Amino acid sequence: MKTRAITSRILDALSDTPVVFVNGARQVGKTTLARSLAADGFGGSNDVSYLTLDRITTAGAAESDPEGFLESLEGPVVLDEAQRVPGLFRAIKLRVDSDRRPGQFLLTGSANVLTVPGISESLAGRMEIVTLHPFSQGEVHDRPEHFVDACFGNALPPVPVAKGAVDTQAVVHAGGYPEALERTSNERRRAWFDAYVSTILQRDIRELARIEGLTELPDILALIAVRSGGLVNYAELSRSSGLAASTLKRYLSLLKMTFLIRELPAWSRNASKRLVRSAKLFVNDSGLAGHLLGSDSLTPVAASRVWGPLLETFVLAELTRQAGWSRTMPKMFHYRTSNGSEADIVLESSRGEVVGIEVKAAASVGGRDFNGLRSLRDAAGPLFSRGMVLYSGDELVHFERDLVAVPLRCLWEW
Repeated sequence: MKTRAITSRILDALSDTPVVFVNGARQVGKTTLARSLAADGFGGSNDVSYLTLDRITTAGAAESDPEGFLESLEGPVVLDEAQRVPGLFRAIKLRVDSDRRPGQFLLTGSANVLTVPGISESLAGRMEIVTLHPFSQGEVHDRPEHFVDACFGNALPPVPVAKGAVDTQAVVHAGGYPEALERTSNERRRAWFDAYVSTILQRDIRELARIEGLTELPDILALIAVRSGGLVNYAELSRSSGLAASTLKRYLSLLKMTFLIRELPAWSRNASKRLVRSAKLFVNDSGLAGHLLGSDSLTPVAASRVWGPLLETFVLAELTRQAGWSRTMPKMFHYRTSNGSEADIVLESSRGEVVGIEVKAAASVGGRDFNGLRSLRDAAGPLFSRGMVLYSGDELVHFERDLVAVPLRCLWEW
């Protein structure tokens, strides 16, 4: 079993919080990690029970009498796929209200608990939520990653000596889903992604929505893949999908709830303005996005058109994964002005420090590639830490004191 970098954060949460909820997309390794933590006694000498609510009998018992079900459990317990029995959350609330000991429950789920009505409210102040993503590149290669924290450091680390050529396109197309990475051919990987998307759309989303007739969702997901990294435009998506805007927004909410897509909000120095500016829309994993685009079978000309957005999707996914276990734990945004200046990704620390990141597929970088980052620097003022252009070259090159070109591989080698 590969070491998951988020493990230490989960153990820290279990040491001082009654309930810890590990959520994330299906097939990212939540069950494997939860079983490992249970076997290890949550990092101590605890005797931890493991139950999965994917089992019909277990779920039925929990649903029929949530409080009685919990009373039958002794000691710390892992409840896998806990969102399948929403009534359990109120019973857990009553339990921890009378006993505030930390580390009583480790819950896992394949739906974003913050978007499931009634669940997050039930355990407000009693539960810490940790998101497990597909593998980062560091996790794939069993090495620690510190890129996010390095972005906010006083000086950037040197570029590590290359240990061989990196096939960036192969890395991006593979993505981070554990089972997809085990497939050695494009054909087998396509088969896995087909089954994966079908399972989520036909099972998980239907259960969450409690309605039939979600046949449009595969087409909507494909439309989003084509636009991954673009600004959300509900009117255009509504026209392209043939769906009413209200229906479209509901479907997008379901896709976000199951971690298939995510929105990246706009950054503004005035935090209140972030709520009214257009977000960017991304597929959650570059391997999944590439599959939806069929990019491994496109003509060279067609593939070149989608490579830039696909690379940006990959970089955002890697940064999101690393941010979850970094010391800085920054919030993430994009930057765009009315006159067209933009930066692909903005990292903002809890102290308000700002790092801008631009993603370039080219092997060389020029001064004009930093124009969007200069605009961000002007907007952020003294809170601007640095701007970075990630590119496919091999040298770290300073264009100005706080503007630097950085090899893409530093994303997972720092």
